[in-house]
Amino acid sequence: MVSTVYSMGLIGMEAFTVKIEADLMTAIPAFEVVGLPDASVRESRDRIRASFKNAGFEFPVSRITINMAPADKRKVGSLYDLPLFVALLAASGQLPAPEPQCVFLGELSLSGTVRAVRGVLPMVIKAMEEGFRSVFIPADNAQEGAVVSGVDVYPVHDVRELYEHLTGKKLIPRAQPCADELLSSSPQPDFSEVRGQEEAKRALEVAAAGGHNILLIGSPGTGKSMLAKRLPSILPDMSFEEMVETTKIHSVAGTLQKGASLVRVRPFRAPHHSVSSAGLSGGGSIPHPGEVSLAHNGVLFLDELPEFSRDAMEVLRQPIEDGSVTISRVNGTLTYPCSVMLVAAMNPCPCGYFGHPTRACTCSAQAVNRYLSRVSGPLLDRLDIHVEVPPVEFDKLASTEKAEPSSEIKKRVNAARERQRERLAGTGITCNANITPGYLTELCRPSAAAKELLRIAFDKLGLSARAYDRVLKVSRTIADLEESRDILPQHAAEAVQYRSLDRKYWNKEL
Repeated sequence: MVSTVYSMGLIGMEAFTVKIEADLMTAIPAFEVVGLPDASVRESRDRIRASFKNAGFEFPVSRITINMAPADKRKVGSLYDLPLFVALLAASGQLPAPEPQCVFLGELSLSGTVRAVRGVLPMVIKAMEEGFRSVFIPADNAQEGAVVSGVDVYPVHDVRELYEHLTGKKLIPRAQPCADELLSSSPQPDFSEVRGQEEAKRALEVAAAGGHNILLIGSPGTGKSMLAKRLPSILPDMSFEEMVETTKIHSVAGTLQKGASLVRVRPFRAPHHSVSSAGLSGGGSIPHPGEVSLAHNGVLFLDELPEFSRDAMEVLRQPIEDGSVTISRVNGTLTYPCSVMLVAAMNPCPCGYFGHPTRACTCSAQAVNRYLSRVSGPLLDRLDIHVEVPPVEFDKLASTEKAEPSSEIKKRVNAARERQRERLAGTGITCNANITPGYLTELCRPSAAAKELLRIAFDKLGLSARAYDRVLKVSRTIADLEESRDILPQHAAEAVQYRSLDRKYWNKEL
């Protein structure tokens, strides 16, 4: 007897339908799985056999052949345990054939408990698009799957519960989405805790308002990391589309918190400087998302930037520019989105005190040059804003006056983003930092005086074409924060100021 059950597969972030056929033959007992399964799928045979016995079912003593179609796509992961179990149960006559509009996903324990799996959200979305009506998923993935409307999602705790539902004895309640669940319940650090550093906080506000990349450079202990870790508290609220896309990446990577539905807080990823280039961009025989993709729609923070390997830093250049990273392997090519705000922090020299107002630098000129040259010009060019973080004066540190809280800064950032959304409607562009060259002259028109100021800065600072474009985008963001329709000279002047530090440190005669 042949039974048919449907499941889903995943290649990168793209899901596809898997048709599972189970055939029982009167012959020497065996259990074969065909259709390009990987090792984890072949190992499911032992889990399924144990689940049959421990859940009170009779394992068929026959020659079992499982076919997983399409046979030209590799089936990866333990998520096929549950559909294989159901297919065998139906083929052995212990369960009526499930309706063809049903999809099954889940890993089995030896006792028949259904365990959580990766990539549930993109697979449930694909099931809905393919016209399936019911999706049975592990209970721990229920909130994640319930986000998708247009399909009934049923949380399954164990195989006995699923059996009773499919036979009509006791129905499983449909999963309901949770409206206010967060990725993390811990409170975010607030800018009100930061003493002084008004210029750096202003630069971070501009960066948050326009989605710009930013470099913080200063001596040890000036608060570079502290400022960067507070940036998420002023980032604009996520749209529903951004939440879904971000959640899909974390679901595929297996980093979604247990019981989570949507990622509602913008990600903040801060990999250690020992991370490999594959760890940043993504990799593996079947490539998984790297840190730059896990930070999609959020912040990728690289502390001690020159300490990262040259390969790791250079691998970021193209993803930062394109907003996506493509990973090629023998088995195929995968693309993951990575629209991130890159925030980098670094010391100006190995000892950290080059240019310090009171402490002398102990590094030789050659050591300073070698240290700074670890950050390449092309990567530096892709950082829209360069800001110096000087030592904080004692009076400001000892002050008991509360600084402006993140909630107030965020209001201005949200207002600026709303102006950008209205201006960029219909273009597919989400923020000023992502404005493409084709729209730049149309959307970022400086006034005559501002244009003249930019011309002088271009000539004197020797800006590249990319740097000029980024100055123009930052000017547009500053104008949005000031509720100005036009880019005025003061907006252009502030934007130019944010491009001067590379001339101070990288081009300084030592």
